[in-house]
Amino acid sequence: MITVTDVYDSRSDNEAAIVLRQDPVVYRGWKGMGPVDLSQHQLARYAKNGFILLKQLFEEGDVVRLRNEVERLAHDPRLKGREEVITEPGSDEVRSVFRVHRLSPVLERLSRDIRLVNIARQILGSEVYIHQSRANRKPGFKGKEFYWHSDFETWHVEDGMPRMRAVSCSILLSDNDEHNGPLMLIPGSHMHYIQCVGRTPDDHYRQSLRAQEYGVPDPDSLRFLVERGGIEAMKGPAGSVVFFDCNAMHGSNSNITPRPRSNLFFVYNSVENALRDPRHGLRARPEFIASRDDFSPIEPVGSGSA
Repeated sequence: MITVTDVYDSRSDNEAAIVLRQDPVVYRGWKGMGPVDLSQHQLARYAKNGFILLKQLFEEGDVVRLRNEVERLAHDPRLKGREEVITEPGSDEVRSVFRVHRLSPVLERLSRDIRLVNIARQILGSEVYIHQSRANRKPGFKGKEFYWHSDFETWHVEDGMPRMRAVSCSILLSDNDEHNGPLMLIPGSHMHYIQCVGRTPDDHYRQSLRAQEYGVPDPDSLRFLVERGGIEAMKGPAGSVVFFDCNAMHGSNSNITPRPRSNLFFVYNSVENALRDPRHGLRARPEFIASRDDFSPIEPVGSGSA
């Protein structure tokens, strides 16, 4: 009998370890042309760093409408108590709203904006679908940190995502600066996979969406990544967009300023990288966190008003 070894094993009986990436960063094969294709220079920078920041891709009027829509969802009494709405530890302040592309027609259309979809297809070399969507809020004084993590480690173990062929798109709905808890990324970290320790309990998502305990990299591995690549904060004006690799190590600090910060996230996964069974016999996480009901390609819409 042939046993296939999982090159991205994690949270088994292993100790913490650093494994070289076994997958491409920019995939070949996508021949389409779009209104905001990345240049070869930009693609090379993305491949090297694991992310790219495109400033003010969306106009001010669009940003205002999108920000208002996120606030509407966060305060919609019909959504209170639903699993998609995650509150801050120790308070009822809304931290995240998941599956926003299904809760809001406005954000559903945004998720199919050809400017976003085509860059995702260009990076992943194929058609794409939405693996996950969410709005992350950091209200002034109350917005808590998101600790360092690689999304792929969680998606691989808890969702059964086979390979590193997904990209996150973060749309800045407010000015992100060094003070209000911007997204931070470690350049080059996407080239190393950090194996984490500790067997994951079922339904871990109930805790991890508020404060993650399993799938957290160890300090020595983080030190290794930072010593090699440093840390870069994704500072930019509202309307800017960050694309970052699924394995890029990232996190953000608390927001103790009066200025709120909110970002939208769409995770585009290759249709050739559809989810399988989670690792280690775990139960699949709910649909609002990891889409399994439809792996068909997104049908893009024009880049008019969001």
